[in-house]
Amino acid sequence: MSRQFDILVIDDEQVIIDAVNKICSAEGYKVDSSIDASDALKKLGTNSYRILLCDIMMQDIDGFQFLDEVIKRKIESPLMMMTGFSTVENAVKSLYNGAIDFIPKPFTSDELLSSVSRGLKYFEVQRKLKTASSGNNDSSIIYVPCPAKYSRLGYASWAYEDQSGSILIGVTDLFLRTIETVNGIELLKTDDEVVQGNSCAQIKSGEDILHPVLSPISGRILERNEAVNNDISIVEKDPYFNGWLYRIIPSDSEYELKQLIPCSSDRL
Repeated sequence: MSRQFDILVIDDEQVIIDAVNKICSAEGYKVDSSIDASDALKKLGTNSYRILLCDIMMQDIDGFQFLDEVIKRKIESPLMMMTGFSTVENAVKSLYNGAIDFIPKPFTSDELLSSVSRGLKYFEVQRKLKTASSGNNDSSIIYVPCPAKYSRLGYASWAYEDQSGSILIGVTDLFLRTIETVNGIELLKTDDEVVQGNSCAQIKSGEDILHPVLSPISGRILERNEAVNNDISIVEKDPYFNGWLYRIIPSDSEYELKQLIPCSSDRL
């Protein structure tokens, strides 16, 4: 008999499964779990899940292989990776391959719930988009995609290299839709360093949850958008142009831009 859950967590460490179950169940989420990816794939054949949380480093089938299977089987549940801090490069790779987010381990309750809340909202947005598309409606009203000349890290942040060689970075409209109510933003300072896949800003939601914005590119902050720092509504109204967050001098743009998804592919 098919059962419906909010979350399926896949990890070969029982202590991680127990932690996710305890934190998320306390918030009213219905959680299922698997100690290995093979068992998780069997569950995906019978049960339905709104989001999947999967560890990258597992023994039988790793997170990348599991992600490939989820995509191959056309499973609609968005997948978020869990990874240790030492494997951020692997996490960036997972976003390129189709994961929507990653959660660093060890994580706090707030970090986990921030990602889970956005993942569940992402699932709802994609359902609305699918319904609008099947009804021959204008689905662009659901959210505004990145301009074609931009590149993005997962669904959350974007990068645009201008003629000077510096790079503008910011957040996507879809990321803002998964937060819903935006109350504020915490930016880094000029001359601070940002690292691809690490948080470069935090957006505060209506529930006072802090949502990290993962930097799409590594480098030194040459300029930050003070207008956004003073008025977060600029980001909500115009995330791709007037609502940029930083202008940075990249550390290795030739390599790191290849780890991002070209926004032109979103229109194919």
